[in-house]
Parts: sequence; C-alpha cells; structure tokens
Amino acid sequence: MKNMIAFADEFGNNSFDFENQGSHFIVASVILSKNKVNELEEQAETIRKKYFQTGEIKSSKVGPNHARRIKILAELVKLDFTIYAIAVDKRRLFGEGFKYKGSFYKFLNNIVYKELFRTFPDLSLVVDEHGSNDFMRSFKHYVEKNHVSDLFNQNEFQFAGSAKSVLVQLADFIAGSLGYCFDESKKSNNSKEILEMLKTKISSINYFPPQVSNVGSEAQIEDKSFDAVIAEISVRQARDFIDRKAVNSIYDFDQINCAKLLLLYFNSYDVSRYITTKEILKHLEIGREEPITEHTFRTQVIAKMRDAGVLIASSSSGERKGYKLPSNVRDLHKFVNHGKSVILPMLSRISKSRDKILLATQNQVDILAADSFADLRKLLDS
Repeated sequence: MKNMIAFADEFGNNSFDFENQGSHFIVASVILSKNKVNELEEQAETIRKKYFQTGEIKSSKVGPNHARRIKILAELVKLDFTIYAIAVDKRRLFGEGFKYKGSFYKFLNNIVYKELFRTFPDLSLVVDEHGSNDFMRSFKHYVEKNHVSDLFNQNEFQFAGSAKSVLVQLADFIAGSLGYCFDESKKSNNSKEILEMLKTKISSINYFPPQVSNVGSEAQIEDKSFDAVIAEISVRQARDFIDRKAVNSIYDFDQINCAKLLLLYFNSYDVSRYITTKEILKHLEIGREEPITEHTFRTQVIAKMRDAGVLIASSSSGERKGYKLPSNVRDLHKFVNHGKSVILPMLSRISKSRDKILLATQNQVDILAADSFADLRKLLDS
C-alpha cells in the first residue's frame, strides 16, 4: 500500500432539532499519497487566493450561493485527491443515548475509524481540533484512549488548525458541499448537480444507518423494472461482505474498496448505471504501489467477491458496459448468464475430453472415476 495521508473535517452537529440544526452529520476525508501533498497544497492555495483572497477556503463563507460553490468545485475536482465520507442521518437514529453529545460522538468514532483505517491501514490523519470542531476533538481522545500508536502502525495522527492547512480547508469545503447534498435544511435544486460534480472524486460514502438506496424511490418511478427486494438483497450482500471480509493481502483491500464503490454508485447516483472497469481501476489504484491489470481485477477482485456471495451484474456491450449491483430481475439474469458463459464451456471441454479418453481406451479409463469427481460425474451423466 502507498504511504497515504488524509485531511478530515466535519459538517453538522449532534443536535436532534432537525428543523433548526439540520438532519445530517457528515465527516469528509480528503485522501492522497504523501508524496503529492506539496503539489496539492500549491494548487489548492492558488484556488484559495482566487476565490477567498486572504481568507480560508470555508464552505460556510459560500453558504447557499450555489453558483459560486459550483464554480469553486469545478476547479477543485481537477486536483489529485479522493474522498471518503460518512453521512449520518440523525432522523434515523433511535435511542435516548444518541441525544447526548458524548454518546453520539463515541458511537461515530468507531464508524469513522473503521471506514478510514480498514481501507488504508497505514494512513496518517490530519484534522482540525480548533474552533467548533467538537467531533474532531472527541476523535482525538478516542484515538489516544485506544492506543493509537499500535492501531495506526506507528503512523502519525496530527492536529493542524485550518488556518495553517489549506488541505484541512479543502476537507471543510467538501464536507460542507456534501451537507448541501444530503442535509434537509441545506438541500436545493442544485444538490444533484453538486453530488454529480463530486462523483469522480468520491470513492466511498458510508451511510448510517445503512440504507438500500437514496435513489430507490426515483428508480421505481423512472424504471418500472426496479425491484426493491432485489435491490435490498444486493446492498445487504455487499455491505455484509465489507463488514466480514478478512484482510490478508492487497487484493482483499481491492475487494473491499470495489464493494464500497459499487455501493456508492448504487446508493448515490443511478441504480441502473454500470461502472466501467476503467473507472473502478482508477479508484482502486489510489492506495496501490503498483497498478492492477484488468485480468487481475477480474480474477482476484470481481471473481473472489462473487465467490463470497456478492451479487454483481456485468455487461460487456453498449452503454451498459461494466459492473453494478443488481436492481431488477434483468440484472440477475445477467449475473446468471455470466456464470453460464463460464461454466457450460468448461463442462463441455471436460465432457469431450472424457469421451475421447473412454473411446481410445475402450472404456478402461474414465477421467471422472475418482470419488472426488462424483458430483461432476453425476452432473455430466444426467
């Protein structure tokens, strides 16, 4: 894995006064390779001077001026970084404990830690613990209490005021922009455009509590074939895979990140859209030392995920080329057809080879006679 660093900031608060204080709490992390920090700082600083003059890049300074936000984002998304985020819908949190700031933040600490360090185990993290960033201060104490030096593999956990770090400012702007996509008190007719602009930079949004799809209701209106039950099963299988997957190799990280990306596009964008291999590889290579080939991706990532029970539909032609989570019966048929296209030719090869050997040896040698091939023999003899 590359030597990665993240700059994180928060949007929202722990208040359950949804009308006045907002519906969502969001943590956004801007992640990049350490050797690209100086370059990104210079580029972000140029954008800061252009749009904020002597001030910081702050989402709150732009506020609901969506035209200005979109103009700034258009330049920021050209820079080399990726986004991992957690979006908590406070309206769906039940239990008295969540209404207390300490309990609320303690609960989130584990989610944030798991999201970042399960994906990038050697990650260094820079956050702003000054001002009103109560959660980041809470996360600092959580890290210290949980023996951060061991958990983070001796990597750094730094605190830098936003005034001193333009990349913490960048994280603030991303978190705030996501707030304008999801928070009910901030959403507008521009929310979809903002989220669409960020699509190429986002590798994962972990929604909590878990949900099937933000776009599910829209999909049912626009696509009559959408099946909510199939969509729920697809999402649950992918999410369960992420939660239970043991990490022992770089390919395990690739599989987890691929599952997160499939969930992101399914939950946030279009349930019918296939993600091309090129798009997926671009995201997977963020934390890799060496690029991953398409063959390796198919055999060590997609195939292994399917072996583990993740439902992945694939298409190799037209605009619907790539991979996605199934959202209807048609997608499941493509999933089965893929298996059929692999299984039937292999069975045919074995059957032909078996017949030739039987013929040549006058039925003395059956290559499927061993007990270990009993199931295969039964299948071909049926």
